Order: sequence, then structure tokens, then C-alpha cells
Amino acid sequence: MPKNVNEEYSGKSKAPSTEELKARAIANYAGDTAKKHDFPTEIIDLPSRGLLYAEDSALRTGKVELKYMTAKEEDILTTQSYIKQGVVLDKLFQSLIISNGEGVRVKYNELLLGDKNAIMIAVRVLGYGKDYPIEIVNPSGDKQKEVVDLSQLPEKAIDIELFQAGINRFSFTLPASKRVLEFKFLTHGDEPNIESEIKASKKFAKGIDTTLSTRLTYSIVSVDGDDDKMKIRKYVQNELLALDSRALRTYMREIQPDIDTKLVLTDNSTGEDFEVDLPIGTDFFWPGA
Repeated sequence: MPKNVNEEYSGKSKAPSTEELKARAIANYAGDTAKKHDFPTEIIDLPSRGLLYAEDSALRTGKVELKYMTAKEEDILTTQSYIKQGVVLDKLFQSLIISNGEGVRVKYNELLLGDKNAIMIAVRVLGYGKDYPIEIVNPSGDKQKEVVDLSQLPEKAIDIELFQAGINRFSFTLPASKRVLEFKFLTHGDEPNIESEIKASKKFAKGIDTTLSTRLTYSIVSVDGDDDKMKIRKYVQNELLALDSRALRTYMREIQPDIDTKLVLTDNSTGEDFEVDLPIGTDFFWPGA
């Protein structure tokens, strides 16, 4: 157990400052957290390598420690209230993330979505194994069954020169309008506001799905150096050309740290290769459901 700081300094020596006490408390907490667990864990690397997290973020290590799924986590997966709220996977991941690989707890809201995808794949492998049976429709129009080895999904290659340590902010010049935008990669903490806004917009958008424009609004942090949120919102709604929007989204996808879920399969009818995104359905975490 950590020493009582009052006992440690009960003698005639000079009492520690508030900052010293705070530093000792953090060190003691980290030391306690780092003790070995009575359950098996694995440490996984995050696609971002921790580069985009602030220096004081636990996620700066670029790793997370995950525990193996147990019956407790299967209870989470079958909790109907979580399923209805759409939070079941987040509840699952929060239950399984133990630390940053160095004994320090992570703040779940700070997780970049690409890193969260890596955690999802790792959790599935640790929980139910690496083999994931899928059924897709090939280019010939026929149904085709495959078994994907999830442990072999690669991380997307990232250009380190584009990343400034601790700063989740990037610049892009739009090809048509030549305006200069700055954007960030979204985190889990952005998701509740985005989902709430999309849900609210359905009431007055006459059935139009606003997901694309809403996510762009939250991703863009400045337009020609102006970071006013209302101006950014109006810009996305009224001025961002479709050509520029597509170019921006393509660039963001290309440089975002993430797991590459693009599969190259062979058409059973023609013998020709084709690409398909990894389908993630109910049986991803509910095998045999």
C-alpha cells in the first residue's frame, strides 16, 4: 500500500509542497495499478503509435492492455438496454481495457476512432479466436463463404512526417476552391454529440441522412485560419463544394491511423480477384447468433 504522506513527513524535515504531494500520489497510484493482475492480459499496439495524443495522455504510449473476455463480458454483450442504446460495444471495451501497457488507466473518450477499431479487432480475437466466417456476394452475383484470419489484418501505413507529436491537427488545400482547411481525427468523445445531432436532424431534414456533413463539421477545425464553430458549420452546409468534400474525405481516410479492413478475395466463379470491405455483422461478437 502507498505510504501515508503525513506519516512519511511527521518528523522535523521540511514538509513537501502541494506539487510534490501530487506527484507522489500519481506515482503511488501508477505503481499500485501496475501490479500483476489475477487474470490474463495482452498488450496491443495502437495504429497511431500514440503520436497524436497529448504528452500528458496515458495513450501516448501507443499501447493498451486488454484482458481476455469472460462470462462477465458476455453478460454485457447480451444486455438489452445497452443494445437498444447502441452502447454495448463501448461498455464491452471499457470493461476490457486495463491500462496503457504501463499500468496507467486510459481515458476512453480520448481514443481515436482508428485506434478504437484496432481494439475491436483485438477484443474479438482474444474473445472468440482469430477465424471469422463471412458470407459475401461476389462480382458474379453469387454468394460466397470465406474465413478471415483477423490476426492478419494489417495496420494502414502512416506517413510519420505528416504527424507532429501530440497534435491532432492537419492541413489540406482543397483542389477546386483552393481554400485551406485544418482538420482533426475524431475521437470516441466526439461521437455522442455527433450521434445526437444526426438524430435530431432527422426530425427536420425530411428523411435526408446528414451523417456525412455532420461528421465533416466536427472534423474541420478551421477554414482559412478561422476556427469559429458557427462559421465552419455554415461553410460545410452552404459553401463546401462536392468535389472538395470528396477530396478532403479521401485524404483523411488515406492518412488516418487505422486497421486496414480491405479484403482481397477470389471470385469462385471466374477466378478473378476482387476487393471488399470486411463485413462486420451480429456474429462478429455473437458467433453462431
